Amino acid sequence: MIKEMQGLYEYNRWANRRILEAASKLSEEEFNKDLHNSFPSIRDTLAHILAGEWIWLTRWNGASPTGTPDSWDLSTFEALRMQWQEVQKDQIAFVSSLTDDALDQVIAYRNTAGEPFSNPLWQMMRHVVNHSTYHRGQVTTMLRQLGAQAVATDLIVYYREKWAKK
Repeated sequence: MIKEMQGLYEYNRWANRRILEAASKLSEEEFNKDLHNSFPSIRDTLAHILAGEWIWLTRWNGASPTGTPDSWDLSTFEALRMQWQEVQKDQIAFVSSLTDDALDQVIAYRNTAGEPFSNPLWQMMRHVVNHSTYHRGQVTTMLRQLGAQAVATDLIVYYREKWAKK
């Protein structure tokens, strides 16, 4: 299961890079435009993906945050990208250190509303990839609404690119 989980997170990083690259071509106005989605703008949706990945990583490390740190500045694309790199670095270290026993470990945590839950680590980790995929799809729709170039982040596209190189 370790190789599968590491592969999922390699895919997740690839897809995040692609969606961030597509968003990097937007003007500041387009990046922040309210498009009336689950989260108003592309910036807000990307910030939500990033926050979700950080919150879950923090839970896996034993804490239950109620939101993102006050010190985070996600007001611009570059600020968001820089914070993303920090979270990704920590996530890579965590995923690289996994063992089968760790994946089976049940972790107790509280959601951002303070409600208690517990799940095996492997379930939470799959959820994060699924959550990010869902919201990247929303960003793709928002890019199209703006008339910007959308990008494919499907798992099969990742596999095709990865295996074409072999």
